[in-house]
Amino acid sequence: MEQQQLETAPSFTQLIDLASEKLGGKALVCSDDFFAEMENLVKPGRGIFIADKYTDRGKWMDGWESRRKRVSGHDWCILKLGASGKIRGVDIDTNHFLGNHPPHASLEACYMSGDPSIDVLQSDDCPWEEILPKSPLNPGSQHFFEIDDEAIYSHVRLHIYPDGGVARLKVYGEVIRNWDEVNENEEIDLIAATNGGKSILCNDMFFSHMDNLIMPGRGVNMGDGWETKRNRTPNNRDWVIVRLAHPGIVNSALVDTCHFKGNYPDRCSIEGIFVEDEASTDWESPNLPWQNILPEVKLQADHEHPYQSEIQSHGKISHIRLNIFPDGGVSRLRLFGNIVKS
Repeated sequence: MEQQQLETAPSFTQLIDLASEKLGGKALVCSDDFFAEMENLVKPGRGIFIADKYTDRGKWMDGWESRRKRVSGHDWCILKLGASGKIRGVDIDTNHFLGNHPPHASLEACYMSGDPSIDVLQSDDCPWEEILPKSPLNPGSQHFFEIDDEAIYSHVRLHIYPDGGVARLKVYGEVIRNWDEVNENEEIDLIAATNGGKSILCNDMFFSHMDNLIMPGRGVNMGDGWETKRNRTPNNRDWVIVRLAHPGIVNSALVDTCHFKGNYPDRCSIEGIFVEDEASTDWESPNLPWQNILPEVKLQADHEHPYQSEIQSHGKISHIRLNIFPDGGVSRLRLFGNIVKS
């Protein structure tokens, strides 16, 4: 399978990073991380550099870095994806690794249900498949590779040749869940990223990204949410549209303004809609038949706001729109309900 290195960030980087620590991705085991821990591979951003920071093993680096190999072979690291899915592209980022980057890398992936042990993942029986052949890397650079593969994967194994440092590994793709295993009577978070929900459009995300809204857990700080810039337009409304993981009906909602104290929205509301074709929908058209899910409600600073009795009766929906008045930040949004298969 031929892979292509691209000069600029391709469209697949708009997809969710399946390996992200925020989603639940985790580095499980590696051949060696003498200089810098493998856990850094799944952290957000591209990594930082602190000129005068050292450890008892050498220069501190924000990435995964093995020692200089004096024997045959090469180094590798196995990572568990935060959610199983189809991989559309990867970014192997050697940011700040200049005289110590690996000249080449490759990537394998496999699907293992449940929570396989490290021994199983390292065994000859583990069904690893090469999704990126051995490819050249440059120092201090992002390396984007498109992946043409329709298989569903749960783990990846990064190989570097022969040794060196990688700042971040981002595995962009689509969360895939087997909906045959989900009963219509089972209540789930319909927009959770781990179920396959995806923020698709908003009018403003000046301070922080709309994808944060549907990540697991509570926000770790004010940057871990969706925050718009200050808007002085009278009666302003900011909004974000989220695709449900599966069409369904909402039973209750949770709007969390965790960490937003002087900049939380004054009020919010939630609308829903069912569309057959997301790509051809004009999401900013005033003629779309949005249904009221949660009427306009008052919000508080740094607070979890649960809503159940306030949820209005509605039909099957595929997307929701969170409106905030007039602007500000929301850390997380949860919409609990039931899928509708018909």
